[in-house]
Amino acid sequence: MSLKQKLKNNELTIGSWIMIDAPISVEVMAIAGFEWLVIDIEHTSIGLETTQNLIRTIQAHNIKAIVRVSKNEEVVIKKVLDMGADGIIVPMLCTKADAIQAVTFSKYPPFGKRGVGLYRAQKYGNSFEEYKKWVDEELVIIAQIEHIDAVENIEDILAVEGIDGTIIGPYDLSASMGSPGSFDREDVQNAIQKVIDSCKRFNKPSGFHVVDSNPSALDPKIEQGCTFLAYGIDYMFLRDAAVNGMSKLKDTYIK
Repeated sequence: MSLKQKLKNNELTIGSWIMIDAPISVEVMAIAGFEWLVIDIEHTSIGLETTQNLIRTIQAHNIKAIVRVSKNEEVVIKKVLDMGADGIIVPMLCTKADAIQAVTFSKYPPFGKRGVGLYRAQKYGNSFEEYKKWVDEELVIIAQIEHIDAVENIEDILAVEGIDGTIIGPYDLSASMGSPGSFDREDVQNAIQKVIDSCKRFNKPSGFHVVDSNPSALDPKIEQGCTFLAYGIDYMFLRDAAVNGMSKLKDTYIK
C-alpha cells in the first residue's frame, strides 16, 4: 500500500528525520525499516544538490523520500518536487490561504500553478504524462502546524483539498505561545489536543515529531491518536548511543 493510501486511510505510519548531509548516514537510516524519511532543508545546511542525492539514496531502498522545505515558497517547492521527492512538509502554515498556496505551488494546472520542468521526477522528459498522473494520485503534502494561529485556523487548513495531513512542530508552537520548549504547559497541551481532535473529525492524519530516541516515547502520541509519526533524528540516534555507551564505560572503568 502506498504512503498516500495509508494517509487516506488514516493508518499509523512511522518515519524519521534526516539532518546529516551524508548518503552513508541515510543508508543506515534506510535499512532500519522506516516507511519514510524526511530530509530537513529548513533547519540544516543541506543544499539542493545534496538533497537530490539523498532523495536518490532513500528511494533506492524503496522508502518514501519527503522533504521539509525551507518555506512555503514557489521555487523551493518546485525544485524539490522536480528532483523526485515523494512529498513535502511545508513549515509554518497558519491560514487557509497558506495551505492553498502550498498546494498550488505543488500541483500542475488547472488545479495548481506549478511550472512544468522536465527533470528527474519526469524521467528527464521521458515520462511527463505518467508523472502528471502520479502528482494527482500519489504526491503527499503535509501541513506543519507550529503556530497558535494555525491551531486557531486548523479546520480551515484541513478543509483545503490537497492537504494530506498535518505534523505538529511543538517547539515553534510553544514558542508562539510565549515559552519555547514548554510542552507540558496546559495551554500548549490543549492546543496540541485541539489539532489532533480536529484531524479526527476530518479523518486526516495528525502527525507529531517525537525526537526522543527511546521508542516508548511514541506510545503516548499513538494513544493520543497521532498516525503520522516521525521518530527520532539521525544525529540523535548517534548521540544517544555514544553518550549512553560512554556513560556506562565511565561508571565501570574510569574513576
